[in-house]
Amino acid sequence: MKFDLLHPADQLVMIMERIYLGGMTTTSGGNLSIMDENGNIWITPSGIDKGTLTRNDMCCIEPDGTINGPHKPSVELPFHAAVYKSRPDLRAMLHAHPPNLVAFSVTRKLPDINLIVNARRTCEKLSMAKYAVPGSNELGDYIALEFEKGNNIVVMANHGVCIGADNLFNAFKMFETLEYCAAIEMNALQLGKPNSLQESEINLTAKQNCLVLDEFVPNTHSSEERAARRDMVTLIRRSYRRNLFSSTQGTFSQRLSDGSFLITPYGVDRAYMDEGDLVLIKNGMREQGKVPSRSIMFHKLTYEKHKSIFSIIGAMPIHAMAFAMTDEPFDPRTIPESYILLREIKKVPFATIYTNPEEAVKLFSPRTHMLIWQNNQIITTGNSLLLAFDRLEVAEAAAHSILLARSLGGLANISDSEIEVINQTFKLE
Repeated sequence: MKFDLLHPADQLVMIMERIYLGGMTTTSGGNLSIMDENGNIWITPSGIDKGTLTRNDMCCIEPDGTINGPHKPSVELPFHAAVYKSRPDLRAMLHAHPPNLVAFSVTRKLPDINLIVNARRTCEKLSMAKYAVPGSNELGDYIALEFEKGNNIVVMANHGVCIGADNLFNAFKMFETLEYCAAIEMNALQLGKPNSLQESEINLTAKQNCLVLDEFVPNTHSSEERAARRDMVTLIRRSYRRNLFSSTQGTFSQRLSDGSFLITPYGVDRAYMDEGDLVLIKNGMREQGKVPSRSIMFHKLTYEKHKSIFSIIGAMPIHAMAFAMTDEPFDPRTIPESYILLREIKKVPFATIYTNPEEAVKLFSPRTHMLIWQNNQIITTGNSLLLAFDRLEVAEAAAHSILLARSLGGLANISDSEIEVINQTFKLE
């Protein structure tokens, strides 16, 4: 999808729908705007249900102040206008009240963007703005002041967050990523002290191994490959809807019978990904014109080492990722189904997959189908795509249950003797 070719009113509808359906704003909360090439500000209306907005509901404010549209513009128009005036490089603004970032705003704290590389890369400049009455010129001045300092993300005290970018989709990516990061930090705090990444660790991610691969043009596409592309896209979109992925973070790969494999591309919106976006890797080369996930070498080495693995998923589910941010072990012996699918979960230090991926790959075994890549991803594998996906969902459900159980005063895992009965009953190694 060429998002930038959509009309501003259609862009506002599409992004507001994703924010609302994602539970990151309410019926009456939040507003979006775009400044077009003529200096017009297109903005969401005031007091209209965010769940039913159409392109005809949008307001257009001309440079001379003339308002076009059937409704009043958002009451927050003053701060949108103030930011555009102070930062001519910004062409889109997003303001909403996502629950985890609101929690930070009411405690006057900023989320730790050094917990996750993607958050640090996407949300590098952020600050806190003073409180003022919504819709007031004073609030606009406070927010504009923070943007004038070069920040692109401003958490508003006791209010929410305001984000500016060169286009609305980039503003949304920052917004979604920061809310993800905030949610993971909140969950991690239930387990202990989250471990932030060091600058040296963050620098490891700058190397793009995928770009050293030669390119090739596929002569044909087998029925097996076409089916794999279809099934991957179906589960990638489902992963996004179920909050296992963010819009640009999360990796699927599927090995084919000839030894080649398909993998998700780098930086492409997971919500609208289609079969043609997936990258075919064959004989050490990448499909022409496409950039695969940065974790491609890990996937390639895993397939070479473990012939029984046909699918790999790397994701960021917000509850399971709490274990990736802390030293707390993830014990799946909560219910029999979790243990049967997940068995022994091992953690991989953040740097290992960048500096010594061969050692990480060795950790997979008949008893270990899931790795926790610290401060990065939950990685699940299977002999089929559906099994790898099932393990991902079960891991997230188990992690969520563990966090809930801790709030009740602790949990009692299935005992060793009971585990032995499960092993015998289901003939587990």
